[in-house]
Amino acid sequence: MDDARCAQALLVKELQKTHGRIVGYKAGLTSKAVQQRFNHSAPVRGVLLEEMLLYDGAEVPANFGARPVYEADLVVEVKDEGIHDATTPGEVVRHLSRIFPFIELPDLVLAPGETLNGPVITSINVGARLGVLGKPISVEPTPAFADALAKLSVVATDGEGKELARAPGSAILDHPLNAVIWLAADLKKAGTKLKAGDLLSLGSFSPPQPPKAGMALRVKYEGLPGNPEVSVRFR
Repeated sequence: MDDARCAQALLVKELQKTHGRIVGYKAGLTSKAVQQRFNHSAPVRGVLLEEMLLYDGAEVPANFGARPVYEADLVVEVKDEGIHDATTPGEVVRHLSRIFPFIELPDLVLAPGETLNGPVITSINVGARLGVLGKPISVEPTPAFADALAKLSVVATDGEGKELARAPGSAILDHPLNAVIWLAADLKKAGTKLKAGDLLSLGSFSPPQPPKAGMALRVKYEGLPGNPEVSVRFR
């Protein structure tokens, strides 16, 4: 894993030449099923760069990466450094400012059949390549808001409204904000402190699937205020 983190740092340094400054971090392998699939018992961490982030309704080439996939995800924005002291989802919400619907567009990089495990996934920056942010909603620093995040339903549909995937908020580490706790602790261990405005991608609610040219994708977050959503189209 030490070698993998070194490789990731070198990759991120190269990516910054075309994708800009670091704006946040992402957690991967945030469900037990995915951890078992890749034979790794903990989440892994990657880096988000400014030019990776697109906005609701974006049109993206279906072949945006060497091995492109899409996932329903969720992004939160850090309010202050006190997030490093939070140990429960109820405490985390006090240190977040906004939540964004998010369709992540990772690149698995390696050819099918090649080994993908925790260190390899870490070395490729957890596949971070692109992602589409929906309109943000303000975080309410209340137990009820934290509870809504665990109980929400994340629903992905295609352009005709056909349901492609559905998952509860608890699909990510039993509560999506547990991914924030893990990221904050892992970054602190590495000597990095989160600051106001940092964006955190919490992991996948849906299995990674390859996009097809002409496909439209919409993800709705039922149970959050206003049932926010985000969409992307592949060309």
